[in-house]
Amino acid sequence: METDNTSGQGAAAAVPPGIDRWNWGAFFLNWIWGIGNSTYIAFLMFVPLVNLVVIFMLGAKGSIWAWRNRRWASVEEFQRVQRNWARWGLAFWALVAVGIFAGLGMLKNSEAYTLARAELERNPEVIAALGQPISTGTPMGSIRISGPDGEARLQFSAEGPNGEATVYVEAVKQLGRWEIRHMALDEGATGRRIEIK
Repeated sequence: METDNTSGQGAAAAVPPGIDRWNWGAFFLNWIWGIGNSTYIAFLMFVPLVNLVVIFMLGAKGSIWAWRNRRWASVEEFQRVQRNWARWGLAFWALVAVGIFAGLGMLKNSEAYTLARAELERNPEVIAALGQPISTGTPMGSIRISGPDGEARLQFSAEGPNGEATVYVEAVKQLGRWEIRHMALDEGATGRRIEIK
């Protein structure tokens, strides 16, 4: 026979053994988990700076709060539901990571980035400043394409034997062809700007 079920009885309710442990579902899905578990303190995620602390509070205390704020049929049901939250949270963040890497890969393989690298590697002023070979980092920025037209705004690092720099690129695509409209390099050591195009 099961002992008294204290779930859903508020802040003073006793918490049975096996409940008070780290809650990955609350940590990964914070405010969404808060709605599903009647733990509305999770909405503090929307308060700047406080949210950095709340993530860890939810991970550490989320199981206790969920037990006290909502009625559960048993400890086993509670643990099963919290494991599902953790799995969904992990899956969500895995998809976010895949999306980020796919997006960065698309930027690095874009025609605008390839054109910018070629322009960088053949510019005599850049070669004099950085030396050869020149290696470039992962680009950040945005590329928007609509049919045969588009635009790109990219920033990436460049490094050679003589120094390092940051490269800025604005490119446009018209009638299916990319063209660099403006490209500049800021040397890391001196801050000097080289107008490439």
